[in-house]
Amino acid sequence: MSCTIRKATPRDLPRIREIYEMARQFMRKNGNHSQWGKGDEPEALIEGDICQGNLYVLEDAVADEAIIHAVFAFIEGEDPVYLKIEQGSWMVDTEYAAVHRVASDGTVRNVLEKIMDYCKAQIPHLRIDTHEDNKVMQYVLEKYGFVRCGIVYVPDGSPRIAYELLEKSE
Repeated sequence: MSCTIRKATPRDLPRIREIYEMARQFMRKNGNHSQWGKGDEPEALIEGDICQGNLYVLEDAVADEAIIHAVFAFIEGEDPVYLKIEQGSWMVDTEYAAVHRVASDGTVRNVLEKIMDYCKAQIPHLRIDTHEDNKVMQYVLEKYGFVRCGIVYVPDGSPRIAYELLEKSE
């Protein structure tokens, strides 16, 4: 299976919404009952993400049809969510990109690895956050090499565990 990553377009919206719903159901089955609930839905932001060129999809071509399997926001530059960090600190204060709203349909293995490989090829300093109940995401982030740095707060005021990845210079 050869997956590619590209910027999302408005015609991708129905499939993107399906993927977020699948991800929400997966989180509920795995003990994360509050993330992406009322007022915290990623769907509220995806049209803006597309207009700003910040939403991406991971797709696989099967026969002559491309099937979207995952979606994520990739935003270069300062992120207001990451200006204040508690119970820790960022490793460095250099230019970075934030990865947000990662979701998968669950059919492709190592989706986070594929997404992060793409992102760190664009900029080697990444930040991401996740809900304290999202144990699956915490596990895969740490497995990939992200370091837990502290707690940040998303716009609705709820806390998230903040992670950072720095590409090691040889």
